[in-house]
Amino acid sequence: MNIYEKQNGIILIIYSQVSEWRFEVKLSEKNQHLFNLVLSELEEKGNLAREKKAIQHGSTTVYEHSVGVAGASLMLAEFFHIKVNEKALVRGALLHDYFLYDWHEKRKGHHFHGFTHPGTALKNAEKEYELGDIERNIISRHMFPLTVVPPMCREAWLVCLADKYCAVKETFSPAVGY
Repeated sequence: MNIYEKQNGIILIIYSQVSEWRFEVKLSEKNQHLFNLVLSELEEKGNLAREKKAIQHGSTTVYEHSVGVAGASLMLAEFFHIKVNEKALVRGALLHDYFLYDWHEKRKGHHFHGFTHPGTALKNAEKEYELGDIERNIISRHMFPLTVVPPMCREAWLVCLADKYCAVKETFSPAVGY
């Protein structure tokens, strides 16, 4: 899956490398505007820009990964007509990996990053942003089933699924192209 911004908005491209099919989904103008507004608001207030300096998967930064997950989550909700709080969905997705450290540095105690980073991300996000229940649930539960408590709302389930898809794509594709 590639998610990238073009002149006409964010587009989700899902394609198969085995068979010859390709499927594109474009965000509505309303959701594109909401996405850009929420991203700008979060960038102005906190340390979201720090995520641009840390690698998440492959050559993808934490920032690019979070933007990709947020875009994919919103597109899934829109495409499948899933009723969600769009603003909370985007905010939670953008902050789901707000742990603010390089998890690849094993000497710094990040051996259990997969299990612990949702809690760290939530603590960091709560220090810098006012969060609602949906956003908290997205951040704290996005690693299910690695963390054993499942998401409790549609928004968190969408982010959980989009996060896994984006992570696999980023890990196994040399250039994702966000």
